[in-house]
Amino acid sequence: MFRVSQYMRELLAPTPLGPKKEPPGPVVIWNLIRRCNLACKHCYAISADHDFAGELSTAEIYTVMDDLKSFGVPVLILSGGEPLLRPDIFDISRRAKEMGFYTGLSSNGTLITEENIGAITDIGYDYVGISLDGIGSTHDYFRRKEGAFEQSIRAVRLCRDAGIKVGIRFTMTRDNAAQLPQLLDLMEDERIDKFYFSHLNYAGRGNRNRADDAFLDTTRWAMDQLFQRAFEYAKAGSTKEFVTGNNDADGVYLLLWAAERFPELQEHLRAKLVQWGGNSTGVNVANIDNLGEVHPDTMWWDYNLGNVRERPFSDIWMDTSDPLMAGLKQRPRQVKGRCAECRYFDICGGNTRVRALQLTGDPWDEDPACYLNDEEIGVTPGKERLAVTPYSRRKQRHAS
Repeated sequence: MFRVSQYMRELLAPTPLGPKKEPPGPVVIWNLIRRCNLACKHCYAISADHDFAGELSTAEIYTVMDDLKSFGVPVLILSGGEPLLRPDIFDISRRAKEMGFYTGLSSNGTLITEENIGAITDIGYDYVGISLDGIGSTHDYFRRKEGAFEQSIRAVRLCRDAGIKVGIRFTMTRDNAAQLPQLLDLMEDERIDKFYFSHLNYAGRGNRNRADDAFLDTTRWAMDQLFQRAFEYAKAGSTKEFVTGNNDADGVYLLLWAAERFPELQEHLRAKLVQWGGNSTGVNVANIDNLGEVHPDTMWWDYNLGNVRERPFSDIWMDTSDPLMAGLKQRPRQVKGRCAECRYFDICGGNTRVRALQLTGDPWDEDPACYLNDEEIGVTPGKERLAVTPYSRRKQRHAS
């Protein structure tokens, strides 16, 4: 996750670099249930509206939670499928809060109603994230359910009015990119706390639909939209948060963006971004699925590291006898192609490895969704690639 607003505030009020702070354990995104009442086009879990056999019981989840706590895991993001379909979701959530975890709920929002908002409020979730894929019928198209947008907006309003920190999550593709400005306006109009922009990652149903991935110049346009909004809010002293995920080239692109506006802070910002270090799959972010399988992150559901029914998560996570985990934990990672040559490798860390695997069969090849061109990142021109105009020379383009 790339915290855009944090770096915008850094540009406005620079702070000393200081030592790098390593988290005590990974953030764990936990898909407690695979069942979902929707069938979204880009679902990495390939969920459906029926029960899946073999899911972890409440008691098994509690045992894993004890191990996660002793291992130093600071954050649990409770997800699905749709986590509100688990009858014990509030019991699990309440226990997570009592144990001291930062506890988030990741929902499609359609099941948050006037009937259960009181129970949700009582849990004290630190954050509730609700997915929106566009406005009105666009969202309904992605969610494959008429009326889903109105139900999700209702959920946002219920959480907001109950004093819960709520954010919207947007996964951009070619089919919904043009609605990004409207969603950013919605964030303002509805007084929403956080906007999470997710680049389409090639996993699950998202892998099936990767032909719909936004063009690389559209990605740059989208980042310009986000950066400008985040900067304006930061300048106004707002606490609204803008974050991005699934493309660590965003950190490099921000550096290029800032270099034209704050050239005197370019080296300072670069040092801060290097300290961030980019992709943390297999290191500071982890995934447990509904069956107890552990994955390097949520986009690696086809790669199992071990099962928490058989071994504690803490043992699985630190086991580098697995070649993928050994490679992910290696610093610096041994990547290939443009990523290996890139002058900004120390910022993004080689970006998202699962995309390289999906398109080349090699998790250490270059990330095909890096939207920076050879000139910008200082690599020798290689095979023919989609042309992207260098930042300083391009004209603003709008998504179509």
